[in-house]
Amino acid sequence: MNDSLPKQAVLVVNALSRSGSDAFEQARTLLEERGITLIAAHAITDPDKMRPTVQQALKDKAPMIIVGGGDGSLSSTIDDFLGSDTVFALLPLGTANSFARTLGIGTDLQSAVDTIANGRKIRIDLGAIDGDYFANAAAMGLSPLIAETVPHKLKRYLGLIGYMLWAVRVAFRFSPFRLHVDDGKVLHKAWATEVRIFNGRYHGGVELSDDASVQSGEIMVQAVTGRSLFGLAWSWFATLFKLRARKQTVTEYRGRKLQIVTRPRQKISIDGELSGETPATVTVARAAVWVAAPRQPEG
Repeated sequence: MNDSLPKQAVLVVNALSRSGSDAFEQARTLLEERGITLIAAHAITDPDKMRPTVQQALKDKAPMIIVGGGDGSLSSTIDDFLGSDTVFALLPLGTANSFARTLGIGTDLQSAVDTIANGRKIRIDLGAIDGDYFANAAAMGLSPLIAETVPHKLKRYLGLIGYMLWAVRVAFRFSPFRLHVDDGKVLHKAWATEVRIFNGRYHGGVELSDDASVQSGEIMVQAVTGRSLFGLAWSWFATLFKLRARKQTVTEYRGRKLQIVTRPRQKISIDGELSGETPATVTVARAAVWVAAPRQPEG
């Protein structure tokens, strides 16, 4: 099978993402220098026009659409690629850039352009929560509380450091919750302080699972179990520094379809954007879309 990426593309950049306004002209120049013919190039300053612009490019049967933005922009546009032969390529211009990390793409513009110019196309799974597709990860617990309240300027100018500072502030407003996960065979019950729903491995720019995969055909639910806020902090610390103890701080459930119920209800952030609440049905769309990914080293 020829896995080469197309040399013609439409470029759509969220100019309101953390580095989008500065990156648009640079990306256009770099792509054209690397032999990518841009059929059209759009710098989007109105978030409501991001998805319609991508949808029009799909309708026009663009061979590849390069989407520049944060994880939220990427996740909100990738839904429309289902059932299409158009390749989804990305320029990571956000705060965490978790999806780029999952695919093995560097988080700088040059590395992303290198992937688009020299990489390969692969088919990946998408996760879905009540039919809302996402590329990388969703979460409930502290993460949605941060996503809902973090000041835009703090997120824009301080990036991950800003997220961490805000997390400390909002942690004192947070309470543990009862979690029920039904995998179709067993109903699992536990207290939890955070729940992550993985298609990819990263959330918030941190590798929270080393065995989730966008090509596994399964969705993973990972719960930080217990009722202690200190336990959640320890789980994040152990994961961030890849300590052996990190596996002992979480419980994982896998399947093609999982039912999640919480008491009280929890809001869900999907790829960094608040977009749902429990109860929720989590599913996987197997080999759903074509994406641009780096070539594997030979040998």
